[in-house]
Amino acid sequence: MEERPLRTSRIRAKLRQFFPAGWRERGSLLLALFTFCFLAAPSALLAAGDVAAAQTRTVVVGGDRDYPPYEFIDRSGQPAGYNVDLTRAIAEVMGMKVEFRLGSWAEMRDALQSGRVDVLQGMSYSAERSDEVDFSVPHAVVNHAIFGRKDNPSVNSLEELKGKSVAVHRGGIMHDYLIRQGLGEKLTLTDTPADALRLVASGKIEYAVVAIVPGMYMIRELKLTNLVPVVRNVATHRYCYAVDKGNAELLSRFNEGLAILKKTGQYEVIHNKWLGVVDTAPIDWWTIVKYAAVVVVPLVFLLGGFALWSRTLHRQVALRTADLTREIAERRQVEEELRLNQQQLVQADKMAALGVLVSGVAHEINNPTGIILLEAPILKRFHTDATKILERYFEENGDFTCGGLPYSRMRQEVPKSLAKIQDAGKRIKRIVDDLKDFARQDTTSGNDVIDLNTAAQAAVRLVEPTIRKATRNFSVGYRKGLPRVRGNRQRIEQVLVNLILNACQALPDQERGIELITWHDAFRDNVVVRLRDEGTGIAPEHLSRLTDPFFTTKQDQGGTGLGLSVSAGIVKEHGGTLEFQSDGSGTTVTLTLPAYHKEVDA
Repeated sequence: MEERPLRTSRIRAKLRQFFPAGWRERGSLLLALFTFCFLAAPSALLAAGDVAAAQTRTVVVGGDRDYPPYEFIDRSGQPAGYNVDLTRAIAEVMGMKVEFRLGSWAEMRDALQSGRVDVLQGMSYSAERSDEVDFSVPHAVVNHAIFGRKDNPSVNSLEELKGKSVAVHRGGIMHDYLIRQGLGEKLTLTDTPADALRLVASGKIEYAVVAIVPGMYMIRELKLTNLVPVVRNVATHRYCYAVDKGNAELLSRFNEGLAILKKTGQYEVIHNKWLGVVDTAPIDWWTIVKYAAVVVVPLVFLLGGFALWSRTLHRQVALRTADLTREIAERRQVEEELRLNQQQLVQADKMAALGVLVSGVAHEINNPTGIILLEAPILKRFHTDATKILERYFEENGDFTCGGLPYSRMRQEVPKSLAKIQDAGKRIKRIVDDLKDFARQDTTSGNDVIDLNTAAQAAVRLVEPTIRKATRNFSVGYRKGLPRVRGNRQRIEQVLVNLILNACQALPDQERGIELITWHDAFRDNVVVRLRDEGTGIAPEHLSRLTDPFFTTKQDQGGTGLGLSVSAGIVKEHGGTLEFQSDGSGTTVTLTLPAYHKEVDA
């Protein structure tokens, strides 16, 4: 800051040298212009840059996560509601970037005070709150009501709630209002308005004070059919944007955006979409009395009677229409479920028939396989004995043709071929035995002591052709020395086969891998099998339903929705657990079974 006067004096001295006395006045003018360009102009540019940076900064907008239809988290986990649409429209017309953070209302109020959010998009106005925050012009009017059960004693006002148990949203405007009215003695505070209504519906609390529109919305969505609004419009509050005290620049941008939306008609579209037409103007009772006193009173009574009768008819028709629509939808849903169940039963019958056929084929394969395993050792012994004679002939007469190939080559290939034939026969027998064991009817009690590594290896052998088609990156890791588990080996193999087949079907190409490992969880004394695939993953909304009977996302591929359901039942019978995790880049299935120790049974 001290350099500017010194720099100015040096510039004046230079001007005196270059300009004569008559040009001194012009030099002073040039000096002033020069000083502005090099000293004042950068400051102005920096200020303009600060304004531009403020306009491009992301504005963090806070709100209640459970206050429908004003603001809430929808089923897909995204912010939704009247306030959210209105904020997005304001951000668009004002060129702002906004980020939504929805949480509990008390948490959001604290976040505004601490600066973690810049603005609350829906806050009811009160004089007390205006000491803490600055409010925008109102963008809606919120009417509150008293809700109770249909069998509750009737009340007509907030004053009649004294001495009764009342639930109210913590930190909400009615919380503050009831405290000021002296009703705080028996208040029960809840995190959300929905919690307050649930307490009343369950009979734990007598009444709840909730905004009328969210209250009716939650009653319908939560099916709290025993609740009704006992008294409507017990309090009316203006609904505004709120910023931290003194943040006038941000508040003016939201006020200006609201004004633009109202001028363009976009505000009405958003308002009617979520709230319908709400009359925010107070009722002019003097005007009503004046006109009624002249000629309108009899006409009003007459028209009121007709309107009430018509409204009652309309309501009955609407209710009956809604009931019929619901019944039709439910009937169609039942018919569709029956059709799907029939298809799945047909598919299950086909699979059962296929199992019988496979068992018979496996029995027939055993006969030629037995001949191969019987004859292969004889051929190997014959070749060993004949080799001595052939070698002597080769040494005396040189190379000769044997089986269409030179003996010098056949002497190396024949032993390998005989070994391959014997190994292939053993492998066919092992696969057939595993298949017969897998298909054999379960007659055991499930109290066998089995090795989980052996069961996993048998399952892998059974589905090895499917694994080779699905991936080129299949890896296993069998931990040595695993404790045994008690159960039915055939059923455990069935579970592992289902899990491996599902993993193969989830892979989009052969470059994706599958990993199967086993280990002993010494802390919980469980034996664990973990199967990890690099497939397409499972949608979050489907994770909780994977083991439901007949639930499948592979219906177009012939899935019946029974594999995982049956597997979960088998694991539960064995005292174990089956857990699924998916992060969008694959799925991990963890099978745990309790370890078996002889000393425990003793």
